[in-house]
Amino acid sequence: MVNYPNLKKAPANMSIPKKSTSKHYTAFRGMSLEEDINLSNTYYLSVDQAVIYKKPTPIQIVKVDYPSRNKARIVEAYYQAPSTTDYNGIYKGRYIDFEAKETKSLRFPFRNISEHQINHLARVSRHGGIAFIIIAFTSVGEVYLLDASIMVERFFHDKKQHISYDEVKESGHLIKQGYQPRLAYLDVIDEFYLKEDTL
Repeated sequence: MVNYPNLKKAPANMSIPKKSTSKHYTAFRGMSLEEDINLSNTYYLSVDQAVIYKKPTPIQIVKVDYPSRNKARIVEAYYQAPSTTDYNGIYKGRYIDFEAKETKSLRFPFRNISEHQINHLARVSRHGGIAFIIIAFTSVGEVYLLDASIMVERFFHDKKQHISYDEVKESGHLIKQGYQPRLAYLDVIDEFYLKEDTL
């Protein structure tokens, strides 16, 4: 065996690490759902396909240190509860607003999303915007787009307080994963929300 680029031979007793057989959707990339969406949005912006941004999380500044006039330093701050959802923007003239969540289990517990976020998605839908939630089931390596109307209905009327992987698979739309974009969620929007617009 020869090692490139220095052409030295590898020791005969060297063990080769085994590949992981994990099916986690980001197992080999070390990425989170949020990072994949951010990279997808950067790609969509670079090819002038859509303008979608992550909303910053509001921060409450508690204490500022002023060692000198021009060197103010924040020494204590806390994240506030986000006021609405993670992402918003525009695509083909339509307003888009969505939340992104990951779960390691085969169900998405409603405690992972707040009531004010659900209410916000309902308002966006009611006013003609495209509202949804992207859910990554990391244990099976799949990511789904679930329309806000389904999530709103389940959140307020389901006693189980969760939605299962099978239910999301049946009611939602599988998002294709790739290189660019990482998550092709605009393809799902074209198919599910904008199909009539192209006829």
